[in-house]
Amino acid sequence: MPPAMTSPSATPTLIFDCDGVLIDSEILVCGLVAEELTAHGYPISVPDVIARFAGRPEPEMIAEIERDRGGRPLPERFLSCVRSRITQAYATDLRPVPGVAEVLGRVRAPVCVASSSTPAKLRLGLETTGLLRHFSGNVVSAAAVARGKPAPDVFLYAVGWMRADIRDCVVIEDSVPGVTAARAAGLRTFGFTGGGHCAPDLAERLVAAGAERVIGRMDALLEVLPEAFAERIAA
Repeated sequence: MPPAMTSPSATPTLIFDCDGVLIDSEILVCGLVAEELTAHGYPISVPDVIARFAGRPEPEMIAEIERDRGGRPLPERFLSCVRSRITQAYATDLRPVPGVAEVLGRVRAPVCVASSSTPAKLRLGLETTGLLRHFSGNVVSAAAVARGKPAPDVFLYAVGWMRADIRDCVVIEDSVPGVTAARAAGLRTFGFTGGGHCAPDLAERLVAAGAERVIGRMDALLEVLPEAFAERIAA
């Protein structure tokens, strides 16, 4: 077992995406969204929902779908149906990403969440999986900024929230919009492919978007962080 990550001279701040990185929610949520969109007159598959909307804020998804519908809004009951079903699914089926609780318990660095999810959905997911306690209130939603991912706003906000130096931060992301956003903010970024929704080509796409490395298991973070910061630690 690798030692807990610690740095004697430059401790990195870790900024985690939530869905698909901390909680294995993307496969649940995208499945429900696909079912409800199809039922409300916009046929779409689960893989298409993942490819098009995973990692992006809800309002952007709605806007894009309504453009596809020639400007016709989705029925008002669509969002209420989706949110109700998500709450039910979180209560019965949501699990943390394998190994994440152990990593959060061992890592010796400030940690933060920066997500496209709404504050209520973020809190529900982290509370349900028992992960909220690891973040000491450092949970940032894109609802607090002007633009969601792939714009850099939520990550810049998170850096400010943590009073960190951009050079000392690492983002852990599972989506192309998320990696794009983190790199646009000037942040080092690790891709993650350990969620239940991840396609076989995701690692390649995350690297193409700017991830400096990709891990498939969360416990690998304890191995790659000391290596990634070795030069600064040695300095």
